[in-house]
Amino acid sequence: METLRSRELYTNRWITLREDTVRRIDGVESIYAYLEKSDFAIVIPWDGERFHLVEQYRYPLRRRCWEFPGGSVASGEFDPIAVARQELREETGLRAAHLTVLGKVAPAPATTTQYGHVVLATDLTPGPPEREPSEMDMDSAWFTRAEFEAMIADGRIVDAQTVAAYSLLLLYERRG
Repeated sequence: METLRSRELYTNRWITLREDTVRRIDGVESIYAYLEKSDFAIVIPWDGERFHLVEQYRYPLRRRCWEFPGGSVASGEFDPIAVARQELREETGLRAAHLTVLGKVAPAPATTTQYGHVVLATDLTPGPPEREPSEMDMDSAWFTRAEFEAMIADGRIVDAQTVAAYSLLLLYERRG
């Protein structure tokens, strides 16, 4: 696909909505709209027996969602380990002695430029969360692997990044 023209339709500090005029492989001109978003880290806090999840209200879904902690930074060079360490501390209060990048996922490759970097956090030490004002209603709890998988199966976990991160963890464990 060849980009012929591009224009910014909307921007704020989190996203930019772009509309491009493109020439498809068949030679036809078309419009393609997409979001530019900064990359994020998603953290899998694992104590060897349980996962630590956060629950927060997700406005577009109009519901509270359980998910692995995570987030992004507004600007600068993206360092998945640094972002994972920050998000883990902010959202759960946990500190990890070991952080391992498991891979990355594209949560919505047809609509956004964003990648999620999956990081396993182990050797955890508890501490107080350092939540941002928008995260004050956040809850967090520990879940066994069986509980976690049941939450995916029964729809209590619907966050695609959490499910994808778990898939990368399973592959990592299988490689041993």
